[in-house]
Amino acid sequence: MSTPSSTAYPVLVIGGGISGLACAYHLRQAGIPVYALEAGSRAGGFITTKERDGFRFELGPQSFLSTEPLLALIDALGLKEQLLHANPRAPRYILVRGQLVPAPLTPPSLLTTSLFAAGTKWRLFTEILRRTHPPEDDESIAAFVRRKFGTELLDRLVAPFVSGVYAGDPERLSMRAAFPKIHEFETRHGSVLRGAMKSRPAKGAPRSGLCSFRDGMETLPRAIAARLGGSLLLDTCVAGVRHGKTNGKPWFEVDIVRHEHRETLAASAVILATPTDVASQILESLSDRFAPLFSRFEYAPVAVVSACYRREQIQRPLDGFGFLVPRGEGLRVLGTVFSSSLFAGRAPKGMFCFTSFAGGATDPQFCELPEDKIAETICAEVAPVLGISGKSVATNLRRYARALPQYNLGHSRNVQSLEALTASMPGLFLAGNYLSGPSVGACVEQAYRTAEAARVYLASIGVAGVGDIAHA
Repeated sequence: MSTPSSTAYPVLVIGGGISGLACAYHLRQAGIPVYALEAGSRAGGFITTKERDGFRFELGPQSFLSTEPLLALIDALGLKEQLLHANPRAPRYILVRGQLVPAPLTPPSLLTTSLFAAGTKWRLFTEILRRTHPPEDDESIAAFVRRKFGTELLDRLVAPFVSGVYAGDPERLSMRAAFPKIHEFETRHGSVLRGAMKSRPAKGAPRSGLCSFRDGMETLPRAIAARLGGSLLLDTCVAGVRHGKTNGKPWFEVDIVRHEHRETLAASAVILATPTDVASQILESLSDRFAPLFSRFEYAPVAVVSACYRREQIQRPLDGFGFLVPRGEGLRVLGTVFSSSLFAGRAPKGMFCFTSFAGGATDPQFCELPEDKIAETICAEVAPVLGISGKSVATNLRRYARALPQYNLGHSRNVQSLEALTASMPGLFLAGNYLSGPSVGACVEQAYRTAEAARVYLASIGVAGVGDIAHA
């Protein structure tokens, strides 16, 4: 990949995960020259697909929700034919007393499931008849569910679901930050069910579903990286950022190290699309006020374990998406995805592969165990649930000390404080999964908004559309 010259660039994007890639791609599509800088040897961040011995392992996100912006991006990248859709009717399960119980995901199933006693079902059934209002202060997910539906719904369904999405602690996660739509339903309609009914998509409108790609999740960042071409610089570490003015116009100097060579790049705008700990270090030279704000954003550690078996080793039918595990079951596993049942091409014929997650905010010490102990524990816990006999044919483990940002109590206020400080430095923008949602779709949408804000800013200072800046 080519190295930029000493020319001043309109935009530098720091970070080559999905947020940084989406920012750079959106700006390129708008005709704005941009360079994206990634410290690692590959782009994509946590979105990683590994192929070995005929198995295809996802080391990060296992799938994504098919939002309209994300599908439009996939179409623009020419990936539509590679898209895989999971069966929307495939059941999801909750592990209760060692047995897999179908998760109630529709109003009728909530009233017929064996997960809940009559009292919980009555509170669910009558919630639409009651009008409540959320407290003015930030409320945890656990407090919200207890207030509206009771402890049983929290323990049996909501807490496991929260573990699956955030690997988080429902006692600490903010309802309005982690699940803003549900908070809005109660705020506007006084009832979650009433709000959900009024916001249902029109008849015939496309519905979101879980998707991946024929060759795995990494297909998406690879395709964006290919489009960016030489304007994506890998193995490029950013040491610091400085801010100043020339002829009344703000500019930034970005110190980089690439192939042991130090260089300073100039830019009219900088988009920082890195985790908060990296962002804090990079912006330390810009202002000492960033570090205390970034430190308020916590991350949960997660261990991702994939294990593969021959079909004859497994007694239970391998239908569905997988299962979630309530903490009361006393297991370290948070949840398990039936990888090879969910999407084709994840295991050779006659084989089955599952991926389990453990650790999280409620069990962070688990991720500190030796790797062989982590894999051994997970396989031993999943084996009786699926009726597995014998050793696995193949396993793969990846652990992340800072896997998922935690949208804990006070998150919205922390984001507002960070945005206010960033706004005081014209030309500096932030993107990332710690701001408005950790999912792939949420990251892409937030990155687009950030890129558009940068485009508007560049236009306001007369930079956007300048034709004499080299376009990689």
